Amino acid sequence: MTLPGGADDRAEGSGDGASADAREIADAVERLANLWSAAAQEAALRLSLHQLRALRALETAPELNLTGLAERLDIGLPTASRLCNRLEAAGMLERALHPGNRREVQLNLTGQGRRVLRDVAGRRTEALAGLLAAMAPAERSALVSGMKAVLKTPEQAPSRPPGAP
Repeated sequence: MTLPGGADDRAEGSGDGASADAREIADAVERLANLWSAAAQEAALRLSLHQLRALRALETAPELNLTGLAERLDIGLPTASRLCNRLEAAGMLERALHPGNRREVQLNLTGQGRRVLRDVAGRRTEALAGLLAAMAPAERSALVSGMKAVLKTPEQAPSRPPGAP
């Protein structure tokens, strides 16, 4: 990564092995994150990252309650409640009484919420496809293999390589 003063943090001897690879990957991930975010902001309806994450959580785990959503997003209940208020006002989620427990409120995506998620997913796929099309086939294949390997690793992988201080 090039630092503000023009210095490059990959100077000779600045690291090797997993640490050097991690720096290279971090730069690529940052570029992909920017591409991902920009594609989402081009959607018909602009949403914050938290709003998109909440809609995605509700898509993958329908009928969550507020506590479940807060836990999935790792945010506090008041923040989750305000987030849901905004999404409900925008017509993207609805609250309904749980059929088995009238004291519990379920959060459900609306048709509008699903349309927004499809729009964002489509734009992100197009942006990523454009990036991949510019790569050589062997590079693209290596990237796909590497990403599959990332998906196979446990989510709670150690934060430091074995034997690191």
